[in-house]
Amino acid sequence: MMTNTPSILKKIVATKHEEVAIAKQHHTIDELLAVAKTRTMRGFANALRAVKVADGKIGVIAEIKQASPSKGVICQNFDPVVAAQGYQKAGASCLSVLTDQMYFLGHDDYLIAARQACTLPVLRKDFMVDEYQIVQSAAIGADCILLIMACLDDDTVAKLHHTAITLGLDVLIEIHTQEELDRALQLPRSSHNIYGINNRNLNTFEVDLAHSIRLSQHLFEVLGDDALVVSESGLNDANDIHLMQNNGIHHFLIGEQFMKTDDAGNALHTLLTTI
Repeated sequence: MMTNTPSILKKIVATKHEEVAIAKQHHTIDELLAVAKTRTMRGFANALRAVKVADGKIGVIAEIKQASPSKGVICQNFDPVVAAQGYQKAGASCLSVLTDQMYFLGHDDYLIAARQACTLPVLRKDFMVDEYQIVQSAAIGADCILLIMACLDDDTVAKLHHTAITLGLDVLIEIHTQEELDRALQLPRSSHNIYGINNRNLNTFEVDLAHSIRLSQHLFEVLGDDALVVSESGLNDANDIHLMQNNGIHHFLIGEQFMKTDDAGNALHTLLTTI
């Protein structure tokens, strides 16, 4: 783990290692691998690439999320199937499903149910710290996994990235700082790579949308304008989206703004019709 990892992440990572140790007692990695190899991926990154950004369209990774450590329960009438179907009908490009139980009240079953309820590709939103979780993600139906640079050292993130790519999973590489971006760019270039810029400071929880703009410019300089960049956190309305579009960012991960309403799918529909 990185020495400057925020305390909440350190706590979550410690829990993850404990959970992985328990999970390995129930299913070996070879058992999961046998299931994972039978999978047909839906193409998470390609679904984002298919968005017609030249026509002003945006790609939304719509998140199914019940709670968070900082805000507690967000969605009182939580139903991953209803949310998944609503998001697809509204025009989401992909889904993100929280599977962390301890801190976000998520579950693997929510991902399985959501994916079965629609045809959208799905990100398993969890804290990956062990190769076992990558194989497990493929086995339960994820099309993409999340690698958070803030809680992984270079050797570990490289290993997890390699395992994911080998299994055909797309990878959302999440960065919060310039240092993390520099480290992320050391990973092998791949069409499976998606770069997520989180606008939330993990130490203060403050949100700064200019963060995405600053870091994305460096990404585009290094990787070219066709790099898949996703802005995460603090995106509230059409004005926020337009700000990002004007700076070359056309893909977004949004969850809390939708899930805190009575109808997440309708909330997404309303946003898309105002852009």
